[in-house]
Amino acid sequence: MKKIISLAVLTAMLAGCMDLNRTGTGTSYGADGFGEETLTGADSTASLNDTYLMAAAPKYYVGSAYKVDDVQYIPVEDLTYNQTGMAGIIPVELNGTKTSNGEIFDINQMVATSKTLPLPTIARVTNLDNGQSAIVRVNNRGPFVNTRLMDLSPAAAEKIGMKGQAKIQIQVLPEQTMVVKNATLGINEPQPVVTETTTTVTETVAAPVEAAPVATAPISGDYSVQVAAFYAQDTADSLAQKLKTYGDAVVINEGDMFKVRIINLDATKARSVIDALRANEGMAPGLLKDGRWINADSI
Repeated sequence: MKKIISLAVLTAMLAGCMDLNRTGTGTSYGADGFGEETLTGADSTASLNDTYLMAAAPKYYVGSAYKVDDVQYIPVEDLTYNQTGMAGIIPVELNGTKTSNGEIFDINQMVATSKTLPLPTIARVTNLDNGQSAIVRVNNRGPFVNTRLMDLSPAAAEKIGMKGQAKIQIQVLPEQTMVVKNATLGINEPQPVVTETTTTVTETVAAPVEAAPVATAPISGDYSVQVAAFYAQDTADSLAQKLKTYGDAVVINEGDMFKVRIINLDATKARSVIDALRANEGMAPGLLKDGRWINADSI
């Protein structure tokens, strides 16, 4: 349902969206649920602009861990990111506002928000209800509600057949993401061609096969809960040690990343670990089943 707000509330909301690079609750998508558009019709002007998609940003922004409404988020560079969850649509009222990395939000561009991915990041988003997919530029923080992983611009939502909330898969495109990062940082490298296609998939693409865990522990059981990922192994080791009270916490080396996971879980235990981490640590953990990312609230 389309949300209707007063001019005063809208003015305050837009003011709070001008700078998202801070800790606290004054951010673009509050826990009150505001921050989702419902599309009512097609926009024939919405199309992918490859030049815009791959352009350098005003700045490359990752940011440090932060809290919003007592929930902790840990931004991290993760070129293997591949998760499924719910997505919504960014309100058209935010058109023209500044994003967290200094870009200007344009409802007619293929852009999206993320709580933790670096800005900008290039990703493929697939609507798991109909199999349609599109390439988007992640250039803003949000949505700050636990029920959604990402919000899409109206143009991107239309491209994959979203009229409201939908279950999606988010896959970071590492080569294109590195090109945009290097362009933003002033590092000159050959730029790959980004081809926008609308495809149909029959199943969720599996995450890359994990390397052996750094910690010496057998990996068995259907479920694993991922808590965080770091470039520094000592930071990951420290967090894993802290989380031993929740289960078999190990550090898994995957590429350049050290990922903290609690492994060897059945569905009941995985559910209790996720709930405990949210309630006690203010964390937003991810969930894997047999090595595949799934919605943390699906069990």
